[in-house]
Amino acid sequence: MHYSALSLVKHALTGNRGWTRAWRNPEPKKRYDVIIIGGGGHGLATAYYLARLHGITNVAVLEKGYIGGGNTGRNTTIVRSNYMLNANSQFYEHSMKLWEGLSRELNYNVMFSQRGIINLFHNDPQRDAFARRGNAMRLNGVDAVMHDLDGVRKLLPHLDFSKNTRFPVTGGLAQPRGGTARHDAVAWGYARGADRLGVDIIQRCEVTGIKRDGDKVLGVETSRGFIGAGQVGVAVAGNTSRVFDMVGMKLPIESHVLQAYVTEAIKPLVDTVCTFGAGHFYISQSDKGGLVFGGDLDGYNTYAQRGNLPTFNHVVAGGVTMMPCLARLRILRQWGGVVDMSMDGTPIISKTSIDNLYINGGWCYGGFKATPGSGWVFAHTIAHDKAHKLNRDFKLERFREGSLIDEKGAGAIPNAH
Repeated sequence: MHYSALSLVKHALTGNRGWTRAWRNPEPKKRYDVIIIGGGGHGLATAYYLARLHGITNVAVLEKGYIGGGNTGRNTTIVRSNYMLNANSQFYEHSMKLWEGLSRELNYNVMFSQRGIINLFHNDPQRDAFARRGNAMRLNGVDAVMHDLDGVRKLLPHLDFSKNTRFPVTGGLAQPRGGTARHDAVAWGYARGADRLGVDIIQRCEVTGIKRDGDKVLGVETSRGFIGAGQVGVAVAGNTSRVFDMVGMKLPIESHVLQAYVTEAIKPLVDTVCTFGAGHFYISQSDKGGLVFGGDLDGYNTYAQRGNLPTFNHVVAGGVTMMPCLARLRILRQWGGVVDMSMDGTPIISKTSIDNLYINGGWCYGGFKATPGSGWVFAHTIAHDKAHKLNRDFKLERFREGSLIDEKGAGAIPNAH
């Protein structure tokens, strides 16, 4: 929808009372062809592509809270495809290409900003590892640029480049096409797009049970009654293990809280996304001027979306070591998102041993950046009852078979990113 400057002022002065709903608020039907559990970015993207690409519109997205209120709105908004192993590199690069056309595809500004991302290195072994990663990226058609110390200094002049710092910076590996996007706008854009294609988005509808008949799911029990389904896809991020407990399935994942922070607004200081390999600290600057940053996940298992002081101290220590001027800034707010960590650092997008039940989880640090690609391949998997070539290696059975995709720096590995 397009507004003139005058209409924007009118809406602002009237409290936006004239705005219409971006998507409907329907009552659930008794039965759907496909139910997607989870109204975050991945679930909404799946529903959108089911309708848009596969013509399956009798779809419901069930969200226990409200759209944009879960992990989709609890991350640091980073988008990248700088992976090394073929399965990950090709999947995330497909997702990156979807990001590059997403605002146009949805006719909704998701504020995708290709400001680039750079991973710093601090010694010769790290440089060699990053050179190998960069070469692997280029072989898969992904952009990668190695910077020496002078190149990093031009990009990020406020880093501590002294020889006496704890982790001297010696260079960095950059992906110029990486960047950030507005996290909740991504959810809103997919929600509006799916709704316009006929998908029912049902908020305040918590799934409390999954009804089965042998190896087939009949539907889901919810806080708003039983809803029948031909197929059920689960995309609930850190609560994946909780949902699959309902059908007696134990998964090779753990749930942890990953914290993030934002400072007061300042003048432009960091015009790219920067990660500090020695301390697993990452930072970017929002369009409002606040510095958004995070670090390692908490080491204990939890479903709680709250932080703690020890992790805060650890993250901030890494940031101040990298960029001492950060010590003068005030923190405005903190949040935590629950992430499900797979045992090899790679996601699971797969059929399950139950005929019509599908899993999308185990995203580790990679959930937000994968949103378009995840929905794209998950929709294909559900529509065709088989994996697309981009997610065929992300099968659940790989943990039993031993065919792991062990991407160092993608999973629950301290001091790696």
